[in-house]
Amino acid sequence: MLPAEAALLSVLGAPAGERLRPLPATMVVGAHPDDETVGAGSRLPRLAAARFLCVTDGAPRNGEDASRHGFTPEEYARARRLELQTVLVRCGIAPSRLASLEAPDQQAPLLLAPLARTLADRLAEEGTEVILTHAYEGGHPDHDATAFIVHAAVALLRARRERFPGIVEMASYHRAPDGVRTFGFLPRADGEEDHAVTVALTPEEQRFKADLIASFATQRQTLESFPVDREGFRPAPRYDFRQPPHAGKLHYEHYPWGMSGDHFRALVAEAMSELGLAGLL
Repeated sequence: MLPAEAALLSVLGAPAGERLRPLPATMVVGAHPDDETVGAGSRLPRLAAARFLCVTDGAPRNGEDASRHGFTPEEYARARRLELQTVLVRCGIAPSRLASLEAPDQQAPLLLAPLARTLADRLAEEGTEVILTHAYEGGHPDHDATAFIVHAAVALLRARRERFPGIVEMASYHRAPDGVRTFGFLPRADGEEDHAVTVALTPEEQRFKADLIASFATQRQTLESFPVDREGFRPAPRYDFRQPPHAGKLHYEHYPWGMSGDHFRALVAEAMSELGLAGLL
């Protein structure tokens, strides 16, 4: 575990009221505006000095999600960004600390190589020491794409012999044999200890997180199924993104989102070749 990973895990895992270690230079990279709140909402005030980056704009271009709220896709993207800005301000985080790579929602897997290059440059410019992001777990194609983009960006910095950040994951959801599992990690493929930190939220922290989630009015139906009693974090394992995250059907393969596991992994192989990361990731 890298020192910056250990420092971030200490900040995230510390009980309420405990004196916190200094936060390393942190970038929170989520796929959509709301992922950081679902994964780490109770800890956002502790991340006030972090940078926040959304890979997508949260607006699928087919317009179905937008039209349910009376928006065009462009208006829907603006509404989602404003919801996130509102949440971050409530947590003491200035809107200037939020940026987006502006990929269309549900299309991040189609843009893996350019997004990884852009992120690598941004990490270098910011002097990022550690990233908080998604696990590779087959929950949503944009989540898996974001995990790949982060790992690929770090690999690019290593290949350039530049300073590169560590990676910490926040638990989200994946498909288990008995249904959807939230806020638990898949076992590491290498069998190594994962040093996962599971945080049981106090009643006050649960109310705070629930209030934050309620701020995402456009996502109310989607987010109401997520529990607010716990959060999970761990240093990211080394993934082989050309292999499935787990056996069986992936969660997103149950939905008409235009992506299958086979297609995603083919796109990963193409991106790794384009980025020159064969053997490095």
